[in-house]
Amino acid sequence: MNRIKQQNSQSDRTLTEIFKYNAEQGVSEFHVMIHALNPEDTYEEQLNAVLNAYDSLLTGELKGAVAVFKRYFLSDAANQSGTLLALATETSDCALSVVEQPPLDGTKVALWVYLLTDVQTQVLHSGLFEVKHGAYRHLWGGSAFNRAAGSEHQTRLLLNDYVMQLMEQGCTLANHCMRTWFFVQNVDVNYAGVVKARNEVFVTQNLTEKTHYIASTGIGGRHADPAVLVQMDTYAVQGVSAEQVHFLYAPHHLNPTYEYGVSFERGTYVDYGDRRQIFISGTASINNKGEVVHPGDIRRQTERMWENVEALLKEADCGFDDLGHMIVYLRDMADYQVVKGMYDERFPDTPKVFVLAPVCRPGWLIEMECMGVKACRHAEYAPF
Repeated sequence: MNRIKQQNSQSDRTLTEIFKYNAEQGVSEFHVMIHALNPEDTYEEQLNAVLNAYDSLLTGELKGAVAVFKRYFLSDAANQSGTLLALATETSDCALSVVEQPPLDGTKVALWVYLLTDVQTQVLHSGLFEVKHGAYRHLWGGSAFNRAAGSEHQTRLLLNDYVMQLMEQGCTLANHCMRTWFFVQNVDVNYAGVVKARNEVFVTQNLTEKTHYIASTGIGGRHADPAVLVQMDTYAVQGVSAEQVHFLYAPHHLNPTYEYGVSFERGTYVDYGDRRQIFISGTASINNKGEVVHPGDIRRQTERMWENVEALLKEADCGFDDLGHMIVYLRDMADYQVVKGMYDERFPDTPKVFVLAPVCRPGWLIEMECMGVKACRHAEYAPF
């Protein structure tokens, strides 16, 4: 595994961060963060700079890799999504997520891409993006939404539709979905509806406090259409057994989420024959009683959040060095310089993006999520 930071030679208009997991045999993995560097440029200039940097990677540094998931972080979705989607439709090559979560460096667009080598891909008629290799089918979904009345109804429809999509592929929510993301407009108002709908749908799918839930992030974020209150991204895997999937708790640091009325796992790891993949849910400054720790103090909240993430990773026999990317969510843009300085000092080479996105509880000033991979040998399982 290695990490690279490179400044685009085209007038230094972008910064690219790359995480590489090189597999000598089998599938290699890449996480890429591409940042525009010139806030004074127009949106079209910044978007084209990001897209050109990405295209250059595909013919150079990442030649042979294919994108399986992309997320664009926009500063103003209502005015920017149309241009982006017109370009993305012309060159659609993976599951696509687009969300208004303004990059906190003052630019208008940033891009996270997850890429793999030696896989076969196709868009299924249901809209999910299929990635096949060996014994496994990975199913990615991006930016699902509807315009039902209220966040509760929208979330219920999103989840029920997703259950049907999975059923068409011979999958279930409980056995195959590894990760979800819910982006909620005006999260302080609308998150309660998301929680209620998710709790109720999960019960119908045998997802309870006595079975398990799904790693997830529920965070502020907007669609271009103001009628869309909730949008959802998803990731599922067909071919894994229950023995391959493990849930992370870190009980000395964090409490079970059901204790404060929500239903998601703190983290999940999946063992394959040749590696372990780790998914850390949105994690904030919380203790094992479900309380906000260090109210009003961004530095101490950041440190406690790191401590919580580290405890979850340790439970998976992993560490920060195994992470492919970090997404950092801030409620108050005024905290950006402090938090960026802390991250640059501790994690200078990990691909990351800082975005404006309120956390689901007002007292939390910051939240982060991450995804990683570690070489492991499990002879009883098929390789990734």
